[in-house]
Amino acid sequence: MEARAELRQVRISPRKVGIVLDLIRNKPCEEAMAILKYTPKSACEPLMKLLKSAMANAENNHNMDVANCYVSSCHCGAGVTLKRIRPKDHGRAHRILKRTSNIVLVIKEKE
Repeated sequence: MEARAELRQVRISPRKVGIVLDLIRNKPCEEAMAILKYTPKSACEPLMKLLKSAMANAENNHNMDVANCYVSSCHCGAGVTLKRIRPKDHGRAHRILKRTSNIVLVIKEKE
């Protein structure tokens, strides 16, 4: 049995989110929550909300015991890229890419 939660169009680069996801992959849910709470990265706040959502889905929708759950898989992909223009010298313009992320978190119950 598995429970999942998705977060779409988060205004953080997928590369930055991936660093934090590597810290919590294959960890028990309570330990993953503690890691997210004390890691000084900007991606930790939305990931903490996502983990809480996945835990609530497991408990309410699938009748799983949250104390025995762990983060079985989590991955992040690129979302829509917002394209902006930065004025430069001599009338030129440079493109700024504001990247977004689509994050999927899956938790399973230990056998």
